[in-house]
Amino acid sequence: MTQSRRMLVLRAVVEDYIRSQEPVGSTSLTRDHDLGVSSATIRNDMSALEDEGYLIQPHTSAGRVPTEKGYRYFVDRLATVVPLSEAQRRGINSFLSGSVSLKDALQRSARLLSEITGQVAVVASPSLAKATLRHVEMVPVAMTTLLAVVITDTGRVAQHGLTIASMPAVDEINRLSNTVNEQCDGLSLSKSAETVRSIAASAGYESVRGVADALADAFESMALDERANELYMSGTSHLAHSRSLADLAPLFDALEEQVVLMKLMSNLSEETNASGVGVAIGSEMHTPGLLHASVVSSGYGRSGAAGNDPVGEPETESETESQTNDTEPIAFVGSIGPTHMDYAATMAAVRAVARYLTAFLSEGRTQD
Repeated sequence: MTQSRRMLVLRAVVEDYIRSQEPVGSTSLTRDHDLGVSSATIRNDMSALEDEGYLIQPHTSAGRVPTEKGYRYFVDRLATVVPLSEAQRRGINSFLSGSVSLKDALQRSARLLSEITGQVAVVASPSLAKATLRHVEMVPVAMTTLLAVVITDTGRVAQHGLTIASMPAVDEINRLSNTVNEQCDGLSLSKSAETVRSIAASAGYESVRGVADALADAFESMALDERANELYMSGTSHLAHSRSLADLAPLFDALEEQVVLMKLMSNLSEETNASGVGVAIGSEMHTPGLLHASVVSSGYGRSGAAGNDPVGEPETESETESQTNDTEPIAFVGSIGPTHMDYAATMAAVRAVARYLTAFLSEGRTQD
């Protein structure tokens, strides 16, 4: 028996089990797949796959179901993400193009992804730690306090109180603001802090040195904020249709642990395949509540190659890699479902929504 044919049998078992969620037997494989061998040969292949840990037989005389190892092999051999249909692409563009702000786009993305996959969708808003500065405004609000209003490239608006010993003239504050905006536009918050300290130390800015130092401190504080601003989640009601009651409690507990979920999906979105999608299955997540679940995640962020059709599929694998490499992830989109999820469809949907959000950010339609 050849290894390549045996793995074709494995793929057929996984595909049939995902579709039916019933143990798969050799008779149905012979009937439904053109494997070119007899039912007896397929039975032998399935037995060998069971011995190797790819399949398991839940009951004597029943068919086989994939194990975690079987799903992992199947996912790793999905060389390319299946393109969405033209109708699906139009539907995503139509639904998400109505977004009026970044928050609205993220909420819509979670809702749409959940509807497409029938699973739990999780979308993170960008963290300040990965943002770059677009504009800062400083407004005196008390004798020794200014309010710094910081706008980032992701549309995030952060406010930070600056306490100083004495208030400089408004003209001097405005001059400092203009210099900061000129020199820090497009820099990360940590780089902006360094630049502001250089400005404070330069000639001509003595009167606003205290303001500049306080602003640099504020930038550094924001740069240390590694948490995403918020998680948008949708579709938890779908769990009841794909889970036994015994599985639901630990899974809901896992979904409540937002810090754990963010770390898991953020790491996964950075450990992607050539198509820019990461998949973790069962015990790979090291989270008890997700032992019988799988997670598909993709990063979205800055890209200069979003194009006019943000959810259009690349023509070739090299174009896919080019787009993936051109994008710097600043947050993630993910889907959580059972291990028998439709991986190909879920990966396509997650990637499509991530690409839309990348285009949304690159077009600058992010103001709340």
